[in-house]
Parts: sequence; C-alpha cells; structure tokens
Amino acid sequence: MTLIADTVYDLILDDVFLRVNGLESLEQLFVKVEGFNAGGSIKMKTARGLIQAVEHSGADLSNLHVIESTSGNLGISLATICAAKKYRLTCVTDPNTNATSVAVMRALGADVVIVDERDDNGGFLGTRLAYIRQRLAADPHLHWLNQYENPGNPTAHEQTTAPSVLKSFDRVDHLFLGVGTGGTLMGCVDYFRRRSPHTRITAVDTVGSMNFQNVAGIRHVPGLGTSQRPPILDREVPDEVVLVPEWETVRECRWLARNTGLLAGGSTGTVLAAVRRKAASIAPGATVVAIAPDLGERYLASVYDDDWVVGRGLTEAASTDEQSQIGELDVLV
Repeated sequence: MTLIADTVYDLILDDVFLRVNGLESLEQLFVKVEGFNAGGSIKMKTARGLIQAVEHSGADLSNLHVIESTSGNLGISLATICAAKKYRLTCVTDPNTNATSVAVMRALGADVVIVDERDDNGGFLGTRLAYIRQRLAADPHLHWLNQYENPGNPTAHEQTTAPSVLKSFDRVDHLFLGVGTGGTLMGCVDYFRRRSPHTRITAVDTVGSMNFQNVAGIRHVPGLGTSQRPPILDREVPDEVVLVPEWETVRECRWLARNTGLLAGGSTGTVLAAVRRKAASIAPGATVVAIAPDLGERYLASVYDDDWVVGRGLTEAASTDEQSQIGELDVLV
C-alpha cells in the first residue's frame, strides 16, 4: 500500500500491530505499534487534535505563540505540526525528559524551557503549569493548547486509535492502554462502550502517579503518569486499573526487545508489565491488544542503559525469571 500525504501531520499509520508470543500463556496478544507515526509516537494524533480544536474555535494560531507542557513525545509531535504550519511554539518540559527528545524539539524549531523545581507532589507538572500561567499573564499573544482539558485530546483517539483497533480484529476481549493525561483512555472508552461493550478496558499507570492514587511519588521514566490528576481524566471509566513500578517497565522493555526485536519506549514496557500481571486471569485464546505509544530509541540513555537503571534504584528488574534477557544489568547488581 502506498501512502502519499500532503502534510507531515497526516502521516498516521494507525493499523500496525505486532503479534507477541511468549508472554505467559497468552496466545493472541497484539501490540499496536504507534511509533511509526510522524513525530514518532501516538502523540501525533493528540497534537493534531489539540491544534485542530483551537483552529476550529476560530483562533488564528498564525498570529499567536503556542505554548504547551510536555514530557517529550507530545512536544515533538507539536513541534512537527507547528513547523509545517509555521506556528511559533514553546515546549515547557523538565529534567525527566530525555536529551534526545529535547534536541528533536529544538531541531524542529521549537523553543524549549526546562523547569527543574519539583512541585508539592514531588513531580514537575505543577511547576510546568505554573510557568505557563506566568507566561500567559505576561503575554496576550500566547495561546496554551492545554492537553489536560482540551476536548480535542480524547476526541482525537475516539476518531482514530479506537476505531483502528476495533476494525482490525473480529473481537477484542481485552484492551490495555497507558494513562498520561487520560486522552487516549477517555477517547477509547467512549468508542468501545458504544461499539464493543464486552471489551474489558484496563488502564495502566505508574506507581507514584496521581492519576489513580492520592499520594504521589518520585518517577523517572517520562510518558505515563502525572503529579496531579488531569481534569479530563475520569478515574471511574476503566474496568480495571493496574499500577506498575518502574523496575517492571525496565524489565518489559528489555524483554520485548530481546524476544521480538521491537525496541519500544518506556510507556510500552509499563503497559506490557500490566498485561503480564493479569495474564493468569485472561483466557489463553482471548484477543488482547496493548497500545505501544512509541519506540525505544529515545530511551537508549535511560531504560536501556544499565548505569541509568542502577543509579535510580531500579535494579529489581534483574531479579526476575527474565534475567537472561536483561543484558548486563544482572552483572552490575
């Protein structure tokens, strides 16, 4: 199939799935690979939805300066679209964002501001948002896309991610997806509840995130989780929530790479860790789809780097039956 797009933000490959064998007893496990989208992640759809929502409201972004908070992937996707549309963009991020993502944003023409003061919950989101509000108060030409409340966030996934899953399989018994802002979850829930109500939807979050907990903790892997719950997220909508510690994220990223050849990002590892935790309760022949938000090249200096893992106390990743898949980490610990 030939895909010729008129704009870079239409380069959305929404029908790419990898069958994964060998994860417990699951016979029909499919990973939806989002990393082949322009921008390198599922966030290209989010970014396009955010910008379209503002454009459809009548605002002229060509005469404004766009600003958004990001942990990495959304910023890259926004920078991709803004470069194509000639919009000015500032991405506000923090030290957990990997250097490669920051470099890509800047290469695409975005200004990048890195805040380094933790908020009251031990994360950086509150600090990023406080910085944006300060900038908004000082500059009337600044426009905040606000992924945390913008309805274009869940709508983007209701119109793309969810239907692409359902049309690819005769039946989807289980859908596992990670939760950052909650846009992917809310959009998929809205679609599946109408079109496939039997599908069990499992929301996956990181231990230390405030999305489904009331006590925050320190997190190191960017992507999933927040240090304050986003307004668009309804905690009650998923059928189940699985909280994953970051050492399991490391383990599953490396397991997937060594067993399938797919080098996936940290969010994917977290989602797969949740699948592994629930595998015993899933019928072996059930169709399970796990959404993989991005690829792993941007994580080579973090979840795939032994020194980084050891330095952040995530060495439990080597204390599993998958030790032989963890590279040199078991030697270091």
